[in-house]
Amino acid sequence: MDRPFDSFVVFAEMRTGSNFLETNLNAFAGITCYGEAFNPHFIGYPNSTEILGITQEQRDSDPESLVGRIREHPGTLGGFRYFHDHDPRILDDLLADRRCAKIILTRNPLDSFVSWKIAQQTGQWKLTNVSKRKDARITFDAPEFSRHVEALQEFQILLLNRLQTSGQTAFYVAYEDLQDVQVMNGLAQWLGVQDRLEELDQSLKRQNPEPITNKVNNPDEMQRALSDIDRFNLSRTPNFEPRRGPGVPTWVGGWKAPLLYLPIRGGPEPEVSAWLAGLDGVSPNDLPRRMNQKHLKQWFADHPGHRSFTVLRHPLARAHHVFCTRILPDTPDAFTQIRRKLINRHGLPIPRHGPDKDYDRDTHKAAFEGFVKFIKANLAGQTNLRIDASWSSQGQVLQGFADHLSPDYVLRENDAAEELAHIAERLGLEPHTPFKPATGPGPFALSEIYDDGLEAVAQDAYAKDYAIFGFGPWGDQAA
Repeated sequence: MDRPFDSFVVFAEMRTGSNFLETNLNAFAGITCYGEAFNPHFIGYPNSTEILGITQEQRDSDPESLVGRIREHPGTLGGFRYFHDHDPRILDDLLADRRCAKIILTRNPLDSFVSWKIAQQTGQWKLTNVSKRKDARITFDAPEFSRHVEALQEFQILLLNRLQTSGQTAFYVAYEDLQDVQVMNGLAQWLGVQDRLEELDQSLKRQNPEPITNKVNNPDEMQRALSDIDRFNLSRTPNFEPRRGPGVPTWVGGWKAPLLYLPIRGGPEPEVSAWLAGLDGVSPNDLPRRMNQKHLKQWFADHPGHRSFTVLRHPLARAHHVFCTRILPDTPDAFTQIRRKLINRHGLPIPRHGPDKDYDRDTHKAAFEGFVKFIKANLAGQTNLRIDASWSSQGQVLQGFADHLSPDYVLRENDAAEELAHIAERLGLEPHTPFKPATGPGPFALSEIYDDGLEAVAQDAYAKDYAIFGFGPWGDQAA
């Protein structure tokens, strides 16, 4: 009898047990899992150079060629692990291919998050010899965990929706199921493979078996942060939390002022937060933020007559801000792996250790222009790197807001000082401090490198934002 599938994909995330699952899949005669075949930073495994004769460079140029090679390789059912930040260009075809089996591996997001942070700290990502285990505790960061959960949830909802609308089913495996040989044999049966295992391959050992409160330096703070999250079953997916509007934890409410700020990443977030805090004479750190639906509903009730707003930044200025804060510097806040990829794969003239004495204005212009060209390709789905919220189109961000709340006011940064003052006046509020526009970061201001060529590149990358929001050339507004 013909087997039901030609290939398979394991949808998982870091620290969910995907290495252990792969090891045991490979223990079946007739199944071969080729690692993280579409990780943008390596092919298969960190030290490998090719899969089935296809190199990383060939894969990046033509990702479908590797999918086809795995699917058509004779004598074995081939597949690979795919995480939410892997090459997005193949995802649509994978999900549409009914002959590609979908295995979805899940784990409690808190456990995977803490395990991931410990692995980052120790540098130990796999353990085969318990005597060489490295121990560490991490400091739980509530905002970072919130972003972690939001990214996982967004991807799981996408998988759920695409499988539902195409009438497909997936084989779900929880982290706790990985130790059950009967579950592994059931998976092999579902895949149409006749071989069965007598026992599991136990060469990989669990790295952090202690209770989670023993793995963090601030367990009390962690428990307080988690108590603010609505109760939901974190161990089950795909839809393990009530659906929320994208970015709700980043929204900022007034202390007493009935104003809710919906930030757009890469925009004037600190400056707007400072103005909002000034309405009530408090610190920006005192403002209500990191809210879930429960908190937001309470904030609405406590602030009758409330209004919401967001502030757009000119696309070219926003791209320059992101480039100078996340790409150019070699700092903990930078996007290190993307930065490395832009240097090695896209040839951007960015110093590996940040701007030095030889980094001049012309180099800065060339590096930034290359970054804007990368953004165009990235937004068009032509790269294998994630579309980060810091440079995604602002129109898309507003669409996400609208799923939960459409802002009452959509302001432009250039007009924000006057417009915010008018909004405050309508609500009977008196700003303690006026809105102060951001000063451009980086070793060179945008005005020092701006020309018509750079403007044309930006308009090409962000054509929709220019059109729907009526942005003109940045040079006109800066004059």
